[in-house]
Amino acid sequence: MKKFMISLIGSALILSAGATNAFADDQSKLRSEVSQVVGTPYKWGGTSVSSGFDCSGFILYIFDKFNLDLPRTSNAQAKTGTPVSKNNLKPGDLVFFNTSGAGISHAGIYIGDGQFAHSSSSKGVRISKLTEKYYKDRYVTARRTISKQSYTKMVSGLH
Repeated sequence: MKKFMISLIGSALILSAGATNAFADDQSKLRSEVSQVVGTPYKWGGTSVSSGFDCSGFILYIFDKFNLDLPRTSNAQAKTGTPVSKNNLKPGDLVFFNTSGAGISHAGIYIGDGQFAHSSSSKGVRISKLTEKYYKDRYVTARRTISKQSYTKMVSGLH
């Protein structure tokens, strides 16, 4: 009986490890690139892991991984591409917020499941939910700035 229980526990561990690896394989390239820089500190004007990121610099860094060009500032980024309603967001869409009371002042990349990645001035690069009160109350618009081909490249692995 003891050998049988040990065998069951061993099998369960192997299966759970396999499930973890399968989940990792299903992660999109976008989420993978974001996860590599989560925790990078905020730096006004920053555009690199070594110096830190501001919100638009973080977006430029991630989009550069997919050979995609955007303007430098969040305000200019909010004028590119086409508008997207909140309920039609796809991973890779940009989301914009008014955090200063003076128009677009913060931006992030929608990554799916109601979440977006951004560089917060207080916490650095992180993943937040659009439903968090702070962001929900300050949400302004979203823009789709990438082609279908770029979208496929960015989110390959998603089902």
